[in-house]
Amino acid sequence: MSATLDQNLINEFVIAAHHDLPKVQAMLAEAPDLLNEASEWFETPIQAAAHTGQVEIAAFLLDRGAPLDICTAAMMGLRDDVTAILADDPGASQSTGAHGIPLLYFPALAGHLDIVRQLYDAGTPVNAGEGGTTPLHGAAGSGHAAVVQWLLAHDANPYAEDMNGKMPIEVAEANRFDDVVALLRPYTDVS
Repeated sequence: MSATLDQNLINEFVIAAHHDLPKVQAMLAEAPDLLNEASEWFETPIQAAAHTGQVEIAAFLLDRGAPLDICTAAMMGLRDDVTAILADDPGASQSTGAHGIPLLYFPALAGHLDIVRQLYDAGTPVNAGEGGTTPLHGAAGSGHAAVVQWLLAHDANPYAEDMNGKMPIEVAEANRFDDVVALLRPYTDVS
């Protein structure tokens, strides 16, 4: 932590990076050293933007000098960057983001099927994140039917529960993604 920044201010900035671009812009303009500081729960602003699918916030932070990791690159659809990171470190295929969120969740959340396939081919597990959030939860909760279909075809567990005890179909139902619910129903119908 920077000696001049209050931890509460850092926490506020990281929280804003989850969803509030105008606040991120205003806070960073006033205190540029906030850019790469970590919250009390060990999450950086770029990680917050990445796991919530906030492309505009992530792009803003990257433009200001935040580091690009594989999770952020995958969420943003930056295939060339994902390729370069994997070439430099094949072990990056096993990466996790903030809160231990598995790598494959990030492109699934954003609907980047090409990157989902690329990471799968590199050995990234399909069912990582059970009890937290899985790639299938990310795709189902964001309404990305093509990604849901691909994950199911590659043995994603439709019964996996997230941190709230919800299966992917329940997340899709809550967000009213009827096409995704229809894809998941045959896998979870117990009748």
